[in-house]
Amino acid sequence: NFTYCPATGLAKGNEHSEFAGWAFPFPGVFLAEEFISEDEESEIVELMDQDDWKPSQSGRKKQDYGPKVNFKKQRLKAGSFTGLPSFSKKIVAQMKACSVLGGFLPVEQCNLDYMPERGSAIDPHFDDWWLWGERLVSLNLLSKTVLSMSCDSEDSIQLFPTFSKENEELSEEGIDCILSPRLVPSKEVTVAIHLPRRSLVVLYGDARYTWKHAIYRKHIEHRRICVTFRELSAEFSAGGRHEELGKELLEIALSFQGRPV
Repeated sequence: NFTYCPATGLAKGNEHSEFAGWAFPFPGVFLAEEFISEDEESEIVELMDQDDWKPSQSGRKKQDYGPKVNFKKQRLKAGSFTGLPSFSKKIVAQMKACSVLGGFLPVEQCNLDYMPERGSAIDPHFDDWWLWGERLVSLNLLSKTVLSMSCDSEDSIQLFPTFSKENEELSEEGIDCILSPRLVPSKEVTVAIHLPRRSLVVLYGDARYTWKHAIYRKHIEHRRICVTFRELSAEFSAGGRHEELGKELLEIALSFQGRPV
């Protein structure tokens, strides 16, 4: 019932919903359109399709480049991980130009293939935060889609009015009424983040830890490939409990000699 506006960082109430004319700040999203060119996209997808795609859940297929992890038991080992694929070296280098990606060192890459014919989707979820760090980076290839954000929190969200020409013509009494903020339960709010083809999206802060993200079947119109890069959590970084293992994994990852595991 809200749509994220990259220009303002606001989630704005959709025209035909009860929240039309209302908005609230939605922090923790960075969106870069046209992150790669059409030629680069074609080349990347062609290289991906030379490797096998393994069946995944909810009608998706996947290619994993990362360590072997048991999230329930919080255990991991390098296993057969040989690094990120060679074609990602250029993508990772381009990320350095993004203001929110200073010091971002990906240790894992997951390619997900969505097709409408397979009913591909991914349910609302948080990415693990024992192993993966704050910033989740995804490159959206082949077709546009919508990232749907939802919140299970018991908190409320304070909405503020957005102005239109109609509002300007209201009497003072009417304007006072419109200026009063409005509180709504977080659970009643969903935010659509529109991802154009070849765009790069970064989720961090509240968008990473407070809001779940999902891709619904209705938003997969054509084949779509999502390339997600993840960094290490503090526990596996400098000064963390598993710093040495983190160093080893990063060294493997950034050799860019990987094959899907």
